[in-house]
Amino acid sequence: MVDSSEAIRRAVSELISHSARDSYIDPTVDSGTMRLRRAGVFACLLAAVGIVAVAPAAAQSVNKRLIEQLNYQLLYVAIPLTLFVEVILIYAVVRFRDNDDPLPTAEDPPLEITWTIATAIILLFVGLAAYTVLASPYITPEQPTDSSQSAGNANSSDAVTVRGLAYQWGWQFSYPGTNTTTQNELVIPANTDIYVRMTSADVIHSLFVPKLGVKQDVFPRRTTVIHTRVFEPGAYRGYCTEFCGSGHARMRTTVRVLPEDEYRRWLRGNASAGNGTATNATAANAPS
Repeated sequence: MVDSSEAIRRAVSELISHSARDSYIDPTVDSGTMRLRRAGVFACLLAAVGIVAVAPAAAQSVNKRLIEQLNYQLLYVAIPLTLFVEVILIYAVVRFRDNDDPLPTAEDPPLEITWTIATAIILLFVGLAAYTVLASPYITPEQPTDSSQSAGNANSSDAVTVRGLAYQWGWQFSYPGTNTTTQNELVIPANTDIYVRMTSADVIHSLFVPKLGVKQDVFPRRTTVIHTRVFEPGAYRGYCTEFCGSGHARMRTTVRVLPEDEYRRWLRGNASAGNGTATNATAANAPS
């Protein structure tokens, strides 16, 4: 990213130097052309700054990476288009500001066909880019149609499935095959496919973990699935983003991501202790 930023800065510097050199060599250039040239240089500078400013950082999960890649693809198209339109608008305002006898725009079929085709190409690009992300099993995992179906289960031997229960106003997670349950904390291994099968004990909730790009509505009497793979061990805050009563603002959770070996040791330690880490104050409110 440092190399690309340096390349952009050099290109902008050369463009500005070239523009200044042209102006010096040709002093007969009229003021309107000079203003347009300066506006073009300024637009290129803004585009370069904008591209550097939105340069992607390392994502913590597959979900976050897919979402950020889509955002950057759209920004790389939107920023030049926006600047192009603004430059034309400013030029038109300055160029024709003293026109006391404006004339209607003449028909130009080739120009109209050109911008219609260009618009269609842009919309096609946006649609295809969005579809490739939305079709990902991490962004739109297969959801079971009822509680008896097995959609969203682990498809490989190294995948981990966790069952989650939302209630007013907390989160409970259990780990099949072990005698472990956690309250308001989801513990998962890094660099492993994770399936969290969620349901609600009362009203509609929604689990949102911003730094992982995870968001899933949770319904009573229905199972929904979260599918993710987290790269970086650490602690990530999660929130309920569906208003669910007077304690909604307190309905938070932590996603704790451990290296795989440490996760296995944590799981064995809690299983041998007879239960998990149900130590939060809201654990008393958890459905039995």
